[in-house]
Amino acid sequence: MRSFPLRVFWLITPLLMSIGCSEDAQTPTAPRMEPSSPTTTSVTFRQISAGIQHTCGVTTDDVGYCWGLLVEDSGPQGFPRLVAGGHSFRSIAVGFNFSCGVTTENRASCWGINAFGTLGDGTTDESATPVPVHGGLSFRQVSAGDYHACGVTTEDRAYCWGTNSFGQLGDGTRNDHFTPIAVVGNLRFRTVSAGGQHSCGLTTDGRAFCWGRNRYGQLGDSSGVRGLRLRPTLVVGAHQFRQLDAGFRHTCGVTTDDRAFCWGDGTTGALGNGKTYLSWWPRRVAGTLAFQRVSAGNLFTCAVTQSQKAYCWGSPDHGELGDGTTVQRLTPRPVLGGLLFVDASAGGSHTCGVTTDGVAYCWGLNDQGQLGDGTLIDRHTPTRVAAPR
Repeated sequence: MRSFPLRVFWLITPLLMSIGCSEDAQTPTAPRMEPSSPTTTSVTFRQISAGIQHTCGVTTDDVGYCWGLLVEDSGPQGFPRLVAGGHSFRSIAVGFNFSCGVTTENRASCWGINAFGTLGDGTTDESATPVPVHGGLSFRQVSAGDYHACGVTTEDRAYCWGTNSFGQLGDGTRNDHFTPIAVVGNLRFRTVSAGGQHSCGLTTDGRAFCWGRNRYGQLGDSSGVRGLRLRPTLVVGAHQFRQLDAGFRHTCGVTTDDRAFCWGDGTTGALGNGKTYLSWWPRRVAGTLAFQRVSAGNLFTCAVTQSQKAYCWGSPDHGELGDGTTVQRLTPRPVLGGLLFVDASAGGSHTCGVTTDGVAYCWGLNDQGQLGDGTLIDRHTPTRVAAPR
């Protein structure tokens, strides 16, 4: 989820302007970030999450770091910065302009822009540091979307908060909620993923459900109806999933037999089945690769195979596929560099991953320092994230 602005035209305009003015990947004079403190030693990551304009990761000793445009008036932060508050994180999820994390004590906190209640603290006040999600719930996992977030508690119940214009909170209404509201129904969830204007969840018995906007078929219910689903709707196909990720206008998942399926907006090639059309039900990703996990980004998708190789497909305006080009790919293409990954996250126009030895790499758009390499230069192949400063 990621993670992926509320993409109606009046909200996406700043993002499009940002993309249109980004530095060219080959520009030698692109500005470098200046260090704010002496260089520290490198850290070892185990989890990473790419958003629209920033990225966050969690180290092997449960410490959170973020880089990029962290809050609107902060300016680009091209080096990893420690997340304030002394939290020990289990994971961090990055949305459009906010982040949420789950601590090792199963408490959820969020930070960043809060115009739609995305921080879940009952206010619309921006916070540059983590604030507790209201309600005292014990969360096992949290996902950050564009302007909403969802999480699963230790009791396998799904809750969402933030904007609800398209029913993406799954509470049966279209009312915004500044604190967690339960997803309706008696489903027991293993994980949940907040996308652009929809959300999806994976139940404990391996079924996939989605809710929210269905303009592009991203709910996978085979209806062909460009409407809204205000409560969880079963994804068709009788597939048994073990991992699921909601992107901007498409969704992807990995089944228990290591196959990847995607559905929704495939006009950019993001479904990976060699076609460019909308799909209202899951389509298998082309090829014979055995997948471990998949991440649905903006107009593209990336995945890690069982052999720990990274592959991407879709539309790469800034090199976010990591294959050294900006050429559209309709089927999986290997990420260059021969790296072995344990985690990969597709964001707005960039991708990040963690290798088997705990090193973080990013590639794609870097106009806000979201690649974390200390520059504002786009990268078409994996570039190592710099040491924190």
